[in-house]
Amino acid sequence: MKKTMLFAILYGASVLLAGNAYASEGGSISNGEVKIGVLTDMSGVYKTNTGPGSVTAARMAVEDFGGSVLGKPIEVIVADHQNKADIGSSIARQWIDEDHVDMITGLGNSAVGVAVQNLASDKHVITINTGAGTVALTEKQCTRYGLHYVYDTYSVPTSTATAVVDGGGDSWFFITANYSFGHSLQQNATNAIEAAGGKVIGSAKHPIGTDDFASYLIQAQASGAKVIGLADAGRDFINAVKQANAFGIIQHGQKIAGMLVYINDIKALGLPVAQGLEFTTAFYWNQSEAARKWSQRFFERHHAMPNMNQAGTYSAVMAYLKAIKKAGTDNADQVRKALGDTPINDMFVSNGRVEPNGLMVHDMFLVKVKSPDQSHGDWDLLKVVSKVPADKAFIPLSRSSCPLLEK
Repeated sequence: MKKTMLFAILYGASVLLAGNAYASEGGSISNGEVKIGVLTDMSGVYKTNTGPGSVTAARMAVEDFGGSVLGKPIEVIVADHQNKADIGSSIARQWIDEDHVDMITGLGNSAVGVAVQNLASDKHVITINTGAGTVALTEKQCTRYGLHYVYDTYSVPTSTATAVVDGGGDSWFFITANYSFGHSLQQNATNAIEAAGGKVIGSAKHPIGTDDFASYLIQAQASGAKVIGLADAGRDFINAVKQANAFGIIQHGQKIAGMLVYINDIKALGLPVAQGLEFTTAFYWNQSEAARKWSQRFFERHHAMPNMNQAGTYSAVMAYLKAIKKAGTDNADQVRKALGDTPINDMFVSNGRVEPNGLMVHDMFLVKVKSPDQSHGDWDLLKVVSKVPADKAFIPLSRSSCPLLEK
């Protein structure tokens, strides 16, 4: 509580100073327009999880907002970070210094997300990460202008691992993407497994973009673990599950648990292969009437139902534009304050809130993949098993290691 109060006082003072300075210049919109950059994976292993779908969602948000804010036009620009932190940082630097981008979103890669968030915050530019997972974004690498919006590597593996252990899957072997995202997924899942009374008996790490999972799956099979935890995502996850099925691993009794799974992954795998898989998500297109209506509109443009990253990008862009309208300016300090002061209620979340460390907390959902005979349509793939309340899904602010809260 003391850390939060101190942060609020210091943050409020900085906003007041920035607001006074801005008012002396007339306020309103800098450079005559609001420019939003969607920096995402348009061609690599995470393309279907973020990529063109996130761009579509961002543009839908701008259109639904009316195309302008405070009388000035809104522009969306796009670039491919290629899952490389140096390329992502270079693009972000050009966007900010030369193109006057006001907010950057997407960032579907943890290494890219951290690098761009740090760079942008140094330049007083807001980032709203709707694609990367690492908890570092709002923990040790938190920044004043960085928001983490959809999920993180605490919220998705913790709920899934706990449910699987409670169902009897008490021994695990991990196959993990060998960078910060995968390591964070595995560590947080391990904490949940051990807290629930289970144990991790081994792991193997693979490079991003692996096509051949044979050696890793053989190690997992030989371990005798009841559960093979996949701490990766996108095409890596799909390839691992397909090969596990081809090798007969699932048929011989070992269970696959995905630590980060998307609806488009399930569609790619097909229900005969994916049926019974449990995972945690921030959004399902059929979760509410509002979600269904928006998702149908998205489907008409993108020809696929949205996953949580894509729905979250729409929500994030809308929240940002509403914050500009509320603040009466695109000044980053005042917009960041408005984002923190305003509950988020839309087709994506109910009663979401942005914490002082930049984490947008909200309810999550534990879902289970339907069997073919349970499905009544091409995208009728999941059943919501339970809702995970926001205060259980995310790291509590009282336990946050964000340095901003220590000032």
